[in-house]
Amino acid sequence: MTSPGTVSTLLIPAGGLGTRMLPATKVLPKELLPIVDRPIVQYGVEEAVRSGIRQVVLITNPGNTLTASHFTTNQPLESALAQKSKPELLETVRNLTTMASVTSLPQVEPRGLGHAVLCGQSAVGEHPFAVLLPDDVIDAEPAALQQMLDVFSETDGPVLLVERVPRNAVSRYGIIAAEPVRAGVLRVTDLVEKPDPNDAPSEFAIIGRYILTPDIFASLE
Repeated sequence: MTSPGTVSTLLIPAGGLGTRMLPATKVLPKELLPIVDRPIVQYGVEEAVRSGIRQVVLITNPGNTLTASHFTTNQPLESALAQKSKPELLETVRNLTTMASVTSLPQVEPRGLGHAVLCGQSAVGEHPFAVLLPDDVIDAEPAALQQMLDVFSETDGPVLLVERVPRNAVSRYGIIAAEPVRAGVLRVTDLVEKPDPNDAPSEFAIIGRYILTPDIFASLE
């Protein structure tokens, strides 16, 4: 049984139309575009699994069935790989369906990140949860989510992932004002969305990882 303070569910917002990457995303959802040998979204699910999270909920537009299908059984493909004696590929394909429980919920209208998180409320209930934006592929050890969960276990409060960006780029991000806690950890005192570079409180930009508590939903409704 999951305790009230345990983060066991990850929401992956994937309800956008991918207009900035057309025509590549006309048919194929942006999160399924490949980086080397796997789609972008798979890196996010694998990061969750490495961090001990095995319940993953994709927030997708109602017409997108492809993203969730990537994590479901493809029996004809598995049979073909078995007949062709390709055990390594067969194991790779089967692992997609067993490494995590991946389900989806619809975001009927693409109304932004906050609305996408709100669409996942039924999946997380009264428990804290993680949010991962698949566009931000992060190669870190320990995994970025794991590092955030470690901080959450100390604070029981929301945790954001930030990176330092050039001052002339702050107008493209949410920027935090913060006080140092220790190496690699800051206490957020304020948030400013896409500030003018001259007014930005810092150069620390929020990037695509969040640990949130369920009281966030009252602010999103």
